[in-house]
Amino acid sequence: MSDDKPAGPEKAVEQPAVEQSPENAPEALGEPGLEVRAVGERHGMFGVKGSGDTSGYGGLVAPVVLPGAAQRPYGGWFDKVADVLDPLIEQVVIHRGEITFHVHRDHLSEVAKKLRDDPSLRFELLSGVSGVHYPGDTGRELHAVYHLMSFTWNRRVRVEVAVPDADPHLPSLVPVYPAADWHERETWDMFGLRFDGHPALTRILMPDDWPGHPQRKDYPLGGIPVEYKGASVPPPDQRRSYN
Repeated sequence: MSDDKPAGPEKAVEQPAVEQSPENAPEALGEPGLEVRAVGERHGMFGVKGSGDTSGYGGLVAPVVLPGAAQRPYGGWFDKVADVLDPLIEQVVIHRGEITFHVHRDHLSEVAKKLRDDPSLRFELLSGVSGVHYPGDTGRELHAVYHLMSFTWNRRVRVEVAVPDADPHLPSLVPVYPAADWHERETWDMFGLRFDGHPALTRILMPDDWPGHPQRKDYPLGGIPVEYKGASVPPPDQRRSYN
């Protein structure tokens, strides 16, 4: 058996740092020809309602938009990965030099196995699972995002699955990537995504009897009362009142 390592991959799509931005939308939002998808509208800056917002951003109204689908050729090694997954992909998004494959939950396990086992891909590591809640994305309110890395080829990709709030089920990837175990538990705890087939889908951060899922955008911001040496600290949204 040869110990020679396969030839390295081509470079990914590059993007100068000056073109990057902390915003969640493409920098050229609003320019002709740029495809984006609106999933809601943001009011204010910090989620405060009524007269409690003293930040000066209370009147802010901004669309919540996501980058649209990319078109072939994607560039670099992106096309090689897409060629293997192509029949199972809903859409591909390339943003700030990074690639995300959107897949249906019915194909998630098959996609994960191909990413892990195909000799031309070999994504050996699932480094994390995270959740996102878009209340305005009707029928796709809850998103699960998987971050994968190939040590063989030094490549990183994301896989994203969207499910409706009314049916937040998707298959667990623990049988494919055992490292998904605690990550899926945290995503269930914080967002309410149910990973069917998980060996022990229980809360990992909040108490077992905690109501709701704290990182959802429809979760109340009030928190819980805190007592310390006989004093009581009310929840944040009850600490001030304005006439």
